Amino acid sequence: MRAERVGSDTLLAQIVAMVAEAQRSRAPIQKLVDIISAWFVPSVIVIAVATFVAWSILGPAPAMGFALVNAVAVLIIACPCALGLATPMSIMVGTGRGARSGVLVKNAEALELMEKIDTLVVDKTGTLTEGKPRLVGVTTMGGADENELLRLVASLERGSEHPLAAAIVAGAEARGLKVLPATEFVTEPGKGVTGFVGGRRVGVGNTALFASLGIDAGDLPARADALRQEGQGVMLVAIDGKAAGLIAVADPIKDSAIGALKVLHAERIHVVMLTGDSRTTAQAVGRKLGIDNVVAEVLPDQKASAVKKFQDEHRFVAMAGDGINDAPALAQAQVGIAMGTGADVAMESAAVTLIKGDLQGIVRARRLSRATMRNIRQNLFFAFVFNALAVPIAAGVLYPALGLLLNPMIASAAMSMSSVLVVTNALRLRTVRL
Repeated sequence: MRAERVGSDTLLAQIVAMVAEAQRSRAPIQKLVDIISAWFVPSVIVIAVATFVAWSILGPAPAMGFALVNAVAVLIIACPCALGLATPMSIMVGTGRGARSGVLVKNAEALELMEKIDTLVVDKTGTLTEGKPRLVGVTTMGGADENELLRLVASLERGSEHPLAAAIVAGAEARGLKVLPATEFVTEPGKGVTGFVGGRRVGVGNTALFASLGIDAGDLPARADALRQEGQGVMLVAIDGKAAGLIAVADPIKDSAIGALKVLHAERIHVVMLTGDSRTTAQAVGRKLGIDNVVAEVLPDQKASAVKKFQDEHRFVAMAGDGINDAPALAQAQVGIAMGTGADVAMESAAVTLIKGDLQGIVRARRLSRATMRNIRQNLFFAFVFNALAVPIAAGVLYPALGLLLNPMIASAAMSMSSVLVVTNALRLRTVRL
């Protein structure tokens, strides 16, 4: 057995740290509470002083005794404990409930904003699909040997970290082909890779790569588009400066994606797929999933700009992705959602992490957000109503009509019960269905 991570680097430790950080954070709605409290406390002191003066002048004998008791009752019952507990208790319980369901919320602001999103931008590979593409076909030109073409491509792609490269290498190894060392390996962002294998110059990528190398692709683009219509990822192969064939891979769609997208559409969420894949392949996947908008052939450094474009259209955007190249877009969106099965840097950039790495987690995150914010509003409503009713009663406004006064001990018990009710209401989030 080999431990790959220990101590604070383990997934469990990171989960504990994220939950603790979220529970200490403040939701934007807390600013409203702070503003109200800033005015509420001085107001209560003024009311207590006014109560003392009014009872000492107008109250029955012993006037000073009634004045002191009622002023103290006002100060006790107006203690804003329930108001102060309303938001942090719900945030604490809500983030803990989310963690149990595989939804890690980095801060309270994300929990509040999640219910407001109207546009969800999702990466394709690893988010909508399993992120484990498999080699499904090799096409050659001019009667060239299929295995030789695959061997050369796999030898070159072994130097790449792209998921499609790993699929090609795995496909070659499954056929028992010996992979050779590659030299002068060069990655062309958004185009493909080039290098030398066994003294032969090999290029694997798209038509943009062929154009940059000055190679005539012939009918390969048309044949590639036919395969992309079926949702396959297709790369063009050039050997020694000539078009040599195609390599096709397929990345299965996650079983949970279709159901999750149906729920999101029912909630009137506009779903956009943002991917660097070819437009034809992306649109084929988009049709299968019923996605509203497909933005394809996007370079890694353009993803954040694509998200900002939707924000400029006054959309409230959540971005879901799992790769290193998704990190800027995750940071740009109002709510960044990272797949727990993806890169660490993506999780660092995102405000929400889905441990299981599927879109059902987004549905659960929205339900958690709605339940938590509803709970906070209930707590704040109760706290405001309690103080609005309790302070006048403690001041003695019912005494002329009903002869009713509030004993400071009763006021203390009522104030405590208001806090208990707020805490109890927040604890209901532990059982909310996600």
